[in-house]
Amino acid sequence: MLEKEPKVKGIIKSLGLVFGDIGTSPIYTLTVIFLLTKPTEANIIGILSLIVWTLIIIVTVEYAWLAMSLGKKGEGGTIVLKELLTPLLRSGRQVSFVSMIAFVGISLLIGDGVITPAISILSAVEGSLLIPGLEKTGQETMILIAAVIAILLFAFQRKGTGKVASAFGPLMLLWFLSLALSGIVAILNVPQICKAINPYYAVNFFIENGISGIFVLSQVILCATGGEALYADMGHLGRKPILRAWSFVFFALLLNYLGQGAFLIQHPDAKNVLFGMVFYQAQMLYIPFLVLSIIATVIASQAMISGMFSIVYQGITTHVMPMFKVDYTSTEIRSQIYIGFVNWFLLFAVLFVMYVFKESSALAAAYGLAVNGDMVITAIMMTWIFFLRKDKLKASITIFVIFIVLSFLYSNIYKIPHGGYWSIIIAFIPFSIIMIYTFGQKKLYRSLKPMEIGTFLERYRHVYKNAGKSSGTALFFARDINKIPPYIVNTMFFNNIIYEENVIISMVRRDDPFGVTGFFKDNLADGLRTFEIQMGYMEVVDVEEILREAGIEEKTIFYGLEDISTRNIIWKTFSIFKRLTPAYVQFYKLPAHKLHGVITRVEM
Repeated sequence: MLEKEPKVKGIIKSLGLVFGDIGTSPIYTLTVIFLLTKPTEANIIGILSLIVWTLIIIVTVEYAWLAMSLGKKGEGGTIVLKELLTPLLRSGRQVSFVSMIAFVGISLLIGDGVITPAISILSAVEGSLLIPGLEKTGQETMILIAAVIAILLFAFQRKGTGKVASAFGPLMLLWFLSLALSGIVAILNVPQICKAINPYYAVNFFIENGISGIFVLSQVILCATGGEALYADMGHLGRKPILRAWSFVFFALLLNYLGQGAFLIQHPDAKNVLFGMVFYQAQMLYIPFLVLSIIATVIASQAMISGMFSIVYQGITTHVMPMFKVDYTSTEIRSQIYIGFVNWFLLFAVLFVMYVFKESSALAAAYGLAVNGDMVITAIMMTWIFFLRKDKLKASITIFVIFIVLSFLYSNIYKIPHGGYWSIIIAFIPFSIIMIYTFGQKKLYRSLKPMEIGTFLERYRHVYKNAGKSSGTALFFARDINKIPPYIVNTMFFNNIIYEENVIISMVRRDDPFGVTGFFKDNLADGLRTFEIQMGYMEVVDVEEILREAGIEEKTIFYGLEDISTRNIIWKTFSIFKRLTPAYVQFYKLPAHKLHGVITRVEM
C-alpha cells in the first residue's frame, strides 16, 4: 500500500494543477454550440460525436501520447519542442523559422490564457441565474461579481499559492466526480445518447449540415482548450501521474457531455445546459454545485496564471524576454514564483475582455482561436522532429493530427471579426516584446563593440603590473569570455580601477531544463580568473550561494548599464524595456551594497 500512495497523490495533485481548464469546459461548451444550431436529436448526437473524437484525437493522441513522448529530462512545452528540434536542423534559416513559430506559439498561449479566467469565472457566476429569486439579476451585476473574484485571485498571487495548492487536487476530484455522476443520471434516462461514441455520427453531421457544420466546429474546439497543459506541465508532476489522471478525467468529461446531450434531447429549450441539468436533477444540491463550479473555475484560472509565470520565466532565462522582476513566493519550492508585470497585465486584460464581451457566450466567439493556433504549431514541430528522427509511424500520425487541427483552425477564422481579433491583439503584445527584445539585444551587442580576449589580456597585464591595486576581490559579468564587454574595459583601463583579485563570471544556460554547476575555468593572468555557472533553462538560480560555495568572497561587483541613444522608434521601445527591467545582477538578487553600475553610451 505504501508504494501506491505516491501514485494516488500524484494523480490527485495533477487534477488541481493540470486539468482545471479542460475540466471547466463543460460549463459552457454545449451551451455555446447550441446557440448556433437547433438542438434536434440528430444534431445533438452528431455534435457529441465531434466532441468525443476531438478529445480523443487532440488531447489523447496529440498531447497525451505524441507530445508527452517528446519530453526533455521530464520537461514539456513549446520551448522544449524548440530545444529538441533545433539541434536536428542543418541550416540557420530553419533554426530561425523554428524560433519564430515557437515565439508565435508562446504568444498565442498567453493571448488565450487571458480569456480562460474571464470565460470560466463569468460562465460559472451566470449559473446563479437559475436560483429562484435571482432570475432577473442584471448582466452588469454578473460582470461585477466575476470581476471581484478575478481581482481577489490576482491580488492573492503575491502571497504565493503553495499553502492552498494542496487543496486544489481534492476539490477538482470532487468536481470531476460531480460531473460524472450528473452525466450518468441523465444518460440513464436517454441511453441512446451513447451512439455518439461512434464516429459515423460526427461525419454524418458534416454531410447533413455543410457550411453551418464548419461554424459549429469552431465552438467544438472549446471542449479541448486546456489540453495543451498536459504537455506544458509535465515537468512539474511527471508523465505518468498526468496520463493516469487524464484517463479518469476523460471518462468524467465523456459521461458529463453525453449526459448534457441526453438532457438536451429531453429539454431542447434549456439555455444553460450543465447548470440546467443539475438543477433539474437535484435542486437541493444546486447551490453547493454552483459554489463548487466557481471554485473549479478559480482553480483553473490559478493554474493558467502559474503557467503564464512559468512561460515568461522560461522566456527570461532563455534570453527571449526582458528580465522582469521575479519574486520567489516559497522558501521550500523554488519553482513557486511571482512576476508582478505579468500578473497585473493579465488582470487588466481579463477585466477588459469581461467588460468588452459582457457574456460568456459572447466570449466564446473569441475563445479557442489562439490555443488552436498553438495546437497547429505543436503538431508541425512534432511532425518535423519525428520525421528527422525517422520515426515513420509517429510522423504519419502527426500529419493526420495536423490535418485535423488545421480543419479546426479554418473553422475558427470566422471568429476573427466576431471578437477573435482580441485574442490576436493580446497575443501580439508578448510577441512584439519578444521580437523587439531579441533583435534589440543582438543589435546592442554589435553596437557595444566588445574587445577580443587577446587584446584585452595584453593591456590587462600591463595595467596590473604598473597600476596601484585595490585590496580584495572584484567580480565582473560577461556573456562570452572571448569578447570582453566595454564596461570592463572602461573600468580597468580608463578609470584605473583594478583589484588584487579579479573574477570574470559567465552564466551559461544549458539545453537541458535542470542542474546547476559553478566552477573556475581558467587563470587568464595574474589576478584574473574566470568562473562559469552552468544552469538548466528551468532553474531558479541563487548566484550568491554558488559563489559562496566556490569560496569567492567579493568586495565589490561591477556590472554594465547601457545608455541607448537612438531616433528609431523600435530601439527607443527597446531602451524603455532596458530601463524598466532590473539589470542582470539585480535580477539574480546579488547584494545591493556591493553593486557598482558602469554606464556605457551606445548609439543604435
